[in-house]
Amino acid sequence: MEKPREIVVHQSANRPNMLLGADRELVLLSAMLSAALTFVIATWWGILLGVTLWVVAVGILQRMGKADPLLRPVYARHVKYQPFYGAKSFIRSRTSDTPRAWR
Repeated sequence: MEKPREIVVHQSANRPNMLLGADRELVLLSAMLSAALTFVIATWWGILLGVTLWVVAVGILQRMGKADPLLRPVYARHVKYQPFYGAKSFIRSRTSDTPRAWR
């Protein structure tokens, strides 16, 4: 018998898209908001506030990325499908009907 065919999947094609150990989009969004705050206030304490805000945001986002790198997309999907897949207390409980907007 021949051995089964193996397909090599490169590691970079199979891991989440992260920057500084956190979700890429959220890190860039926090950097943009901090830079906007820094340039709008345009004083020395405004620069300090913007840098502090960015460092704190990246620290929190890194902890989120360490816990679950796909936390943001999973939460976004949860919010999207929440009207359809409501919480149930028991497996045989009645599920909610299809929302009117989906019909």
